[in-house]
Amino acid sequence: MVKGKKPAKAKGEKVYKGMRLVTSDVCEACKTPCERGMAYAARMREPGAVGKGVPCILTKVK
Repeated sequence: MVKGKKPAKAKGEKVYKGMRLVTSDVCEACKTPCERGMAYAARMREPGAVGKGVPCILTKVK
């Protein structure tokens, strides 16, 4: 066993340190909508769209 080697991440999976990933229904219900969230919600309205969420700047840890 090799020490110090991290397991491989799934392709396309990113870590957004300090921000939560939110789904399109959360973005649509948000009181202060952002450009990134509204663009994500619009993409998810398309038939057959699959998404894992978008990092929400409003959930950023201070």
